[in-house]
Amino acid sequence: MPTTTNELSVVTPADWVSGPPQGSWTYEDYAALPDDGNRYEIVNGVLIMTPAPSPEHQDIVGEIFSALRTHIKLAGLDRVAEKKIIGAPDLVVEVASPSTAAYDRLTKYEKYAHAGIREYWLVKPTSRSVEVLVLEGREYRSLGIFRGEQTLPSRIVPDLPVGVERFFA
Repeated sequence: MPTTTNELSVVTPADWVSGPPQGSWTYEDYAALPDDGNRYEIVNGVLIMTPAPSPEHQDIVGEIFSALRTHIKLAGLDRVAEKKIIGAPDLVVEVASPSTAAYDRLTKYEKYAHAGIREYWLVKPTSRSVEVLVLEGREYRSLGIFRGEQTLPSRIVPDLPVGVERFFA
């Protein structure tokens, strides 16, 4: 049994955590977990533990958040209710790490489509690129992979005036 996320190199089923049987975990079960310093997610009712993000990963997340927050507030696109968000988000931005890239691209990709998430950005730090995927029917279609000074052709956050390179600054 791993004791810290530093010992993990990939996504791992958290079989050692007490709770419902794997395959039966719910959001309520997840929310009731004590804070043990580990990062957990639920996929298909399975509780998994993911590696801790690197400082570079967190910097990229911060840059994307900053750009999105500023643009959304200025453009008046924010639709978040006062106390909670109900339903699937319109946009998911996934910053892939080498240890979780396949999981992000395959498992999460399928779950996001099933949940009806209309747009999915797959950010790849190693290539300093962002792939924009849009939901058409029940499948995602790639609008392309964007780098450098290119801006993203987002349907959810139209006219985002930021080149991809800013996310990796």
